[in-house]
Amino acid sequence: MSGPLAGVKVLDLTRILAGPYATQKLGDMGATVWKVERPGAGDDTRAWGPPFHEGISTYFMAVNRSKRSITLDLKKGDAVLERLVRACDVVIENFRAGTLEGLGWTWERIREVNPRAIFCSISGYGQVGRHRDRPSFDVIAQGEWGAQDVTGDPDGPPMKFGLSIADLTAGQHAVEGILLALLRRERTGEGDRVDVALSDGLLALLTYQAQMSLTGGVAPRRLGNAHPSIVPYQAFRARDGWVNVGVGNEGLWRRFCLALERPDLLEDPRFRTNRDRVVHRDALVADLARVFAARDAAEWLRLLEAAEVPAGPIRDVPAALEDARTDVRGMVTTVQHPEAGPLAMIGNAVKLGSLGLDPAYAPPPRLGEHTAEVLAEVGFSPDEVEALRAVGIV
Repeated sequence: MSGPLAGVKVLDLTRILAGPYATQKLGDMGATVWKVERPGAGDDTRAWGPPFHEGISTYFMAVNRSKRSITLDLKKGDAVLERLVRACDVVIENFRAGTLEGLGWTWERIREVNPRAIFCSISGYGQVGRHRDRPSFDVIAQGEWGAQDVTGDPDGPPMKFGLSIADLTAGQHAVEGILLALLRRERTGEGDRVDVALSDGLLALLTYQAQMSLTGGVAPRRLGNAHPSIVPYQAFRARDGWVNVGVGNEGLWRRFCLALERPDLLEDPRFRTNRDRVVHRDALVADLARVFAARDAAEWLRLLEAAEVPAGPIRDVPAALEDARTDVRGMVTTVQHPEAGPLAMIGNAVKLGSLGLDPAYAPPPRLGEHTAEVLAEVGFSPDEVEALRAVGIV
């Protein structure tokens, strides 16, 4: 496909989630992504399941479209890897810190082979710092860097996100860093080093929660579905389901009270301003809980929408996908796979006018599907490729 990154070649040494999510986003925007996988096994997530669809892991499928797969044993294929590095614009990896260096591929060597290359590493704790050498996974990062401590019910245990938030955030930051490095290269002609850590990404997401602690002298606490600085801004149980409401200013507070047929709340000095409502959170939320329990969710949503108060239902994943499927934004799209046929997939959330809301994406590749053609592009003859296959390098 065409796109703003057309012509940019990405050497993708990543696997599992954070790295593949980043490279899929680059591929969706037109970059040529060479996904390097282990001969025989491939990316770990090819075996993760059930569920599988037509023999393909849905986990692998979710973050590996818009790429070309080649197989390469990194321990034996140093000469092959060197040619790939020389030919690419971006090298990205998400091994444990030091792993690629142990194979002889330091930033200094990459820069020597290709001075224009951008080298992006994603790891648990970054390439420098006292935690550098420790292994990590998403759930470990969520626990260590505050995310679990502020998630869950006030009297319940710490709770991890339902999404792999540390990995996915790291993938987003990797894309941001790579794009910034490419922009800098346009001005200087030089490559750059991008160092992304799951730990840094979660700390950055703490934003106002962290600022409360750093300068407000307040340790954030778990509030369930509530907000530490806005009240009411949370879920309420209606008679037959749940409703989220967000009352972010005093004008909304007035419309909210009138929609609930509770004008008396406007005159209560405990609730006159948002600051007052935060102080008297427990009393107000208990009162509102009784109000919402008296009617069905659909009726509350109708009344709040008419009052132009932000509100919405809490839906399960299939319901959210069905809504997206019937909209025009292309967030549930169809990709044609050579073996599995049409695949429904989540589209790219970045919408560019030049690409349209629902551009065509290349399907997740079969293991090693593009080995021969990619190696030919970097100078290997058919006989050389077969010789590499014979000794298990590719």
